[in-house]
Amino acid sequence: MTTRLTPAAYLDHIRSESARFRAVLADTDPTAPVPTAPEWTATDLLWHVSGVVQHFWTFILETRPAKPTDETYTEREKPADATYDDLLAHFDEINARFIKTLEQTAPEEAAWSWSNDQTAGFTYRRQAHEILIHRLDAELTAGAVTPLDPALAADGIDEILDIMYGGKPDWATFAGGDHYVRVDAVDTDTQTWVQLGLISGTRPNGDRLEDEPDLSVVSHEEIPAGTEPDVVVEGTAADLDAWLWRRRDDADIRVTGDKDIYDRFRALTNQPINDD
Repeated sequence: MTTRLTPAAYLDHIRSESARFRAVLADTDPTAPVPTAPEWTATDLLWHVSGVVQHFWTFILETRPAKPTDETYTEREKPADATYDDLLAHFDEINARFIKTLEQTAPEEAAWSWSNDQTAGFTYRRQAHEILIHRLDAELTAGAVTPLDPALAADGIDEILDIMYGGKPDWATFAGGDHYVRVDAVDTDTQTWVQLGLISGTRPNGDRLEDEPDLSVVSHEEIPAGTEPDVVVEGTAADLDAWLWRRRDDADIRVTGDKDIYDRFRALTNQPINDD
């Protein structure tokens, strides 16, 4: 069963999650620390979403460069003299521009991304999950957490495992092993199968990567007939998505199966990632 949403659904989530993100931070102390990013305050989180993330992907869709370079894009620093109200106004401006740009860009149109998907559809999906997680960051900062949409969270499980943790650069080769972990979202009746293995290859700078532990999401059809998972990880879609993003603990996550295999899986999925 696919977890993918339609581009229109992703866009609706970008609209609604952005609105919730803004509303929460508007009523939050600008100096409040972000529990999930201790080096950030509410002010930093607000700027990260508008001044960095949504500004960057607006630029990508508006200019359609083959690849952004130092000559075509420079990441902006938060203005030193900007007030919190200034940053909220900036969010309103960039968010409206970002959404309008998405509305005017068909998901199948060619557009650069750092993934293998070189269409605007990548931005629709990635940024729906980006703003969902940062909305959760904002709510955790304010102490006002609300539920995550189950369908979006279920797709988020697949996206983080397949793209964020399991994505491979062109120069790398993945050799799958005999061990599998299945992640079950019990409320949406969706399953994500993960194969553990090794990655090798030569980086563009010439450095050699040799047989490092890695994982890859696989379809049920790719798994040998009769194969059972070594480990099953269960929870609601929201709990699993937030847990994989290190925004929630494992209190409501149930794990059964081989402890050593689970530990290998968790070592690969319990590390910081660049989530832009």
